[in-house]
This record gives sequence, structure tokens and C-alpha cells, in this order.
Amino acid sequence: MARLVRKQHVNADVAYHAFGLQESDDGDLPVPFPDDFEQGVFLNAFPRRLDIYSAGHTHTASVAVEVWDGPPPDQDPAQWDEWAEADFESVSGEVAVWSMSLGRADDVITLAGSGGSWRVRVSCNGRAAAAALSEDEGTGDGVERYLVQFWPAKP
Repeated sequence: MARLVRKQHVNADVAYHAFGLQESDDGDLPVPFPDDFEQGVFLNAFPRRLDIYSAGHTHTASVAVEVWDGPPPDQDPAQWDEWAEADFESVSGEVAVWSMSLGRADDVITLAGSGGSWRVRVSCNGRAAAAALSEDEGTGDGVERYLVQFWPAKP
């Protein structure tokens, strides 16, 4: 059974329905965030980058990040509005949160002491409330909640 290695919380500044997770050392990315961002695609993977489509236009999303030593337990799909999985390659072992309006956030997500291949599952709830807040008030804080789980990809 897989073991939870690390857990942390970060906030993601969502702008234009988007935020991204990408390699912390972004100097050598083939396609840096937000280039080629695709509206309406919940999770879109690029080399060393993950784009996440939010239901709200402008708000702060709450993001719980877990790093596991193997595939985490399956989630009950009924507790999530949306979820998807993708592959992720890291050169440094660190990931940064990116916003379309503010750029790179200060928080760094540590996957490992060095690079490697990962699998990631992104789950989200609170999407309808985030969309409603965007239409009514313009912003919200922590209404849309994400769980991002990383684990080593099989060799």
C-alpha cells in the first residue's frame, strides 16, 4: 500500500479561468505557462507543465498537494465535481504555481530531491460555487478546492 510522503497547502491565483503547475526552474520549458492554454480543458499536460481550467474567472483556489511513494488510494468520484490524471516530468523535483495575471507564486512544491517521472491526479470540488461567485461578486477565496496527488511513474 502506498504511503503519503509529504502534504502541503498552496493558494492558486486564478485569472481567466486558469492556473498552472510547472517545473520550478522554468528556463528551459518548451512551452511556458500560459502559452497555448486551452479554455474548457480541466487538466491539460505539456512537457513539465500542467494547466488547470477553473470554473471561476478570477478568484483564489485552495490547493492541497500530496506526494505519495506509489499510487494513492482511489478517490470516490462522487465527492469531486471534476478529476483527471496525467503524466508529469520534473527536472529539478520542484514545481511552482503560476497565474496568468501574477506569474510565478513564491510557494514551491517539493516532489523529490531531484528530477523524475511522475503521475498526477487533480480533483476539484466547489466549481459551481466558484462560477456563481465570479458572475455575482467577481472574486472568491477558497471556494473552489483542489487535491493534487503526485506519485512516481512506473519505470
